[in-house]
Amino acid sequence: MKYLKTIVFLCILTFTVSCGQQKKYVQYQLKEGETMGLIAQRLAMKTADLLRLNPDVGSNPGADTRIVIPNKKQNNRATSRGDASKSKEEFIEADAAETLLVSESEKNRAATIETLEKEFQIHEVLKGETIYSLSRYYKITEAALRALNPSVAAGLKLGQLLKIKRVAIKLDKDEKLYKDVIDADVFLKVAIMLPFRAQELDTLSSNAIFGNSKLANIVTDLYLGAEFAIDSLRKQGVAIALTVFDTERNGTKIQEILAKNDLNAQDIIIGPLYSEEVQIVSDAVDTPIILPVYSKKQAAFNAGIVIKTTPSKALFRAELLRYIEGNFVAGNIIIVGDNSLASRENSLKIRQVLALQDSIVGVHLITPEAGYIKKEKFMEVALPNAKNVVVLTTDDDVIVASTFNSLISLPKDTAATVFTFDKASAINKIDNTRLAQVGFTFVTEEYGTLEALKTTAFDKKYAAKNGALPSSYATRGFDITYDVLMRLASGESLKKTFKEGASYRVESKFDYTDKAADYKQNKGLFIVKYNPDLTLTRIK
Repeated sequence: MKYLKTIVFLCILTFTVSCGQQKKYVQYQLKEGETMGLIAQRLAMKTADLLRLNPDVGSNPGADTRIVIPNKKQNNRATSRGDASKSKEEFIEADAAETLLVSESEKNRAATIETLEKEFQIHEVLKGETIYSLSRYYKITEAALRALNPSVAAGLKLGQLLKIKRVAIKLDKDEKLYKDVIDADVFLKVAIMLPFRAQELDTLSSNAIFGNSKLANIVTDLYLGAEFAIDSLRKQGVAIALTVFDTERNGTKIQEILAKNDLNAQDIIIGPLYSEEVQIVSDAVDTPIILPVYSKKQAAFNAGIVIKTTPSKALFRAELLRYIEGNFVAGNIIIVGDNSLASRENSLKIRQVLALQDSIVGVHLITPEAGYIKKEKFMEVALPNAKNVVVLTTDDDVIVASTFNSLISLPKDTAATVFTFDKASAINKIDNTRLAQVGFTFVTEEYGTLEALKTTAFDKKYAAKNGALPSSYATRGFDITYDVLMRLASGESLKKTFKEGASYRVESKFDYTDKAADYKQNKGLFIVKYNPDLTLTRIK
């Protein structure tokens, strides 16, 4: 019945549009970069109303899609335009186009609004409004409003866009979420194995230890995060017996720990840190082992007890490819690589997969000359007034820097968006303003603003206990420990809980539900984009 009503509505609407005398509605052909939200804004109507006029189009139509819009100009101006040779349809489309003339700045503003609204409730500042009046109107604190909008320190400006509060991120419809359950009278025995090197560093000052050793900072932060997770679970009624082992920095110590302790009596082992030590322990015990950080050798850990909490780089690449395939109906792909083996392999794989997409205009590979990428290289393959997607497969500082410099200096009608599946050190050296200019989008296993209230609460509680805000490793230590112990607190095996769904913690997602893959490999990833205002938004 609903389908029949739609057909009837469309028939009536088509009749109305084709009625030359009324012309209450006209057809309009979307241009590259235009969205239903942008069209609705220019027509001073709600996006929902425009979508109702076009039930067969959807919310994200591509360029050249024809839609029905209200005709803002009822009179036929064929005579006044002085071109009697044009058909009625051409004048109708000319009228529609005239009502939708939009400047580049307005397009950018509309795009910014559309991006922000995915994560925030926003407000456009009106004349006479103040921080105080807005906080009263939206029933939020002034501090919260200022925290989300640091720019208000300089005062409010007419038309300024403000973030009011975060909105819940829509999860994938098919995504199964794990529900935390704590079994009554649960008791867990936990072992943590990390290279603290306590005896070796015992005579040194804290400045000497943490000022000169990156490893010492990583290990300490991981442990503090794990300890905080254990304290949190204990407060929720989970009895936990914790045993900490200092693995120092050699396999001999690991063998000594194994000889003197029955690690099979533990419910879970978090660590060791080094891949060779993980192999030694996994050969000696049956207890599940949690690999806390990414290892290039983790693919070789075939033992069923080793849980890989950080997704492999192959999963990063696959996630980006899935996103590009699913979201770019038409586009021009430009891959920027170097001569390293890893870059060549990734470039070849991406090119093979994307070349199979009929809708993609072309897939081009650019490599450096004299160690950098010249602007002319992009001019040869980038298309004007088209969707150009640049995928980086290199981590070379000079190549990455020259790529951004070249793209930013392209002509105005030749824009490009930059993607990468690994936000490596070379990207971290690029100014955020430049990243925002090209809509830099990347795959990551950490996204700190997924649940702002949870993140803020964790930061405050951690700082209150440890005297400083948590580092990324401290948050990682918390997330890994909290997730695995919460699952075990259900009284079920890890394998069973992994099948029950993905979990979101402070900054991490843990998803072991892929039936086609090894359940011991976490595939929880986010795709994040830089906005024009330098904020980050999760787009998947």
